[in-house]
Amino acid sequence: MLQIPEEKLKDFLLKDGVLTAEQFAEFSKKASTGKKSALDLMLSAKIFTEEYYKGVLAKFFNVPVTTLDPGSIDTRTINLIPETLARNKHVLPFSRELNGTVNVAMENPSDLATIEFLERKFDARINPYLATPADLARVFSLYEKQQVEGFRKVIQENIEASLRATSGKKDKEAATEIPIISITDNIISYAESLRASDIHIEALEEEILVRYRIDGILHEIIRMQKEIHSAIVARFKILSGMKLDEHTKPQDGRFRHISNERQIDIRVSILPTLYGEKVEMRLLASSNQVLSFEDLGMLPETITILKNNITKSFGIVLITGPTGSGKSTTLYSILGAVNKPEVNIVTVEDPIEYDMKYINQTQINEAAGVSFASALRAILRQDPNIIMVGEIRDADTAEISVHAALTGHLVLSSLHTNDAPTSIPRLVDMGIAPFLIAAVLNTALAQRLVRRLCTECIYSYPAPEDVIQTIQKQLTEIGLAEEVKIPKTFFKGKGCPSCGGTGYRGRLGIYEMLEVTEDIRSYIPSPEFSVDKLRVMARKNGMKSMFEDGLLKAGRGNTSIEEVLRVIRE
Repeated sequence: MLQIPEEKLKDFLLKDGVLTAEQFAEFSKKASTGKKSALDLMLSAKIFTEEYYKGVLAKFFNVPVTTLDPGSIDTRTINLIPETLARNKHVLPFSRELNGTVNVAMENPSDLATIEFLERKFDARINPYLATPADLARVFSLYEKQQVEGFRKVIQENIEASLRATSGKKDKEAATEIPIISITDNIISYAESLRASDIHIEALEEEILVRYRIDGILHEIIRMQKEIHSAIVARFKILSGMKLDEHTKPQDGRFRHISNERQIDIRVSILPTLYGEKVEMRLLASSNQVLSFEDLGMLPETITILKNNITKSFGIVLITGPTGSGKSTTLYSILGAVNKPEVNIVTVEDPIEYDMKYINQTQINEAAGVSFASALRAILRQDPNIIMVGEIRDADTAEISVHAALTGHLVLSSLHTNDAPTSIPRLVDMGIAPFLIAAVLNTALAQRLVRRLCTECIYSYPAPEDVIQTIQKQLTEIGLAEEVKIPKTFFKGKGCPSCGGTGYRGRLGIYEMLEVTEDIRSYIPSPEFSVDKLRVMARKNGMKSMFEDGLLKAGRGNTSIEEVLRVIRE
């Protein structure tokens, strides 16, 4: 919530008799030694309500307050700016006066730059009103409601038009008809607006099912007539450079799409199924901002260990986990942290998901004979300091990566394993000698993604007995029942317009960091090596299990305990 200078807040509180100067000084002292502000501490202690503080803000900024009641909102005025701009600037134009003045709800009515921007955009005077983030989030749902209705209406209109336009035409001709182009463009644009990572277009017996993966969960979006299936598939084949007349073999391709002034790279996979070809598309925003370790959800102690190991001049740093666990995103965050003018960074990826400045990125092309292993051999002749290998898939890539680390390069890569300690036997299975693993491995970071609780509708509740028993059972299975303290309070999301009624918005990682210390380095080549013994040694050195990390985040309100249990058990 927007904060005003502490002295001004003190003046308001003392004047209204909310608390004494001594009490305020006590909260101020606590704030100086912790991470929460005095305001946050007072709200947590229920010294006053958010509604009272909203009134304080209105007095401080000398602006009127709006709760954005449905009766005060004009949908035509809302549409003066797109939803993305409204959310980014934390503003909402909600009504217009007879003289043309636009009333705008703002989280920060003192933001003069935004007010000037809106005045130029509307070519009208702006009347700022104070609104809380919760007020704004509630009304942002009007955009979503209009969007859903508009999407379904446009799709249905284009389906009807396409059935007329494509009747009797071949797939290639049908795929270039305006109605089909509009349908495919709308499917992509709508997915992008909902923050979807994947689009699934599935052929059923009598219809087409379109589903989006949002925050890791698949949601049904729309069902369409089966008659246009071949034309839609043909359209995506044309866009991604696939063979139109091939219907019996899987195909892969890629194309670029402009949506809401954003450039999106789309990776396409087409697979023959019982009732027709299925299209799966992964959306990769070309302008994606590389996230910081804090944004990924890493705890301070995890960040410290990771930074210590990625600043070494040689060795291997592995990110492990199943498909879809966010390994690539973490690798890009590491690249962002080590990207400096004095180092030469070269990557080999499949595909290139983020376009990073000053980093030499190479993409795998099996058809042209460019594999991870062959590209890696070429990279070693490019005088690199840091090499990022998108994934260690085979013995050749593993061997060259180890050789690169031994000859003075820092190698960053990913590996498919369930946890951090298992990365060592996985490398052994690929033919790497244990003494070489011990010599080059710096750290292995295992991860999973859990949904982040919506900040607009989060609430706390005492841990139920059945949940505590489930947690204890899980801790017993991993041998930590006596060591880990179970939080007494957990959190959930009620479900609100801001999160689409799910209670979640966005994702964060839960992690398990195995740092290869000297005692572990000595143990890896040992004839008595076992993963269980390695895990015990790592815990003595401070390693937290992934479930512990998730449990801690569930207790802090970052995610729900149900999410942590769901992901850990997958």
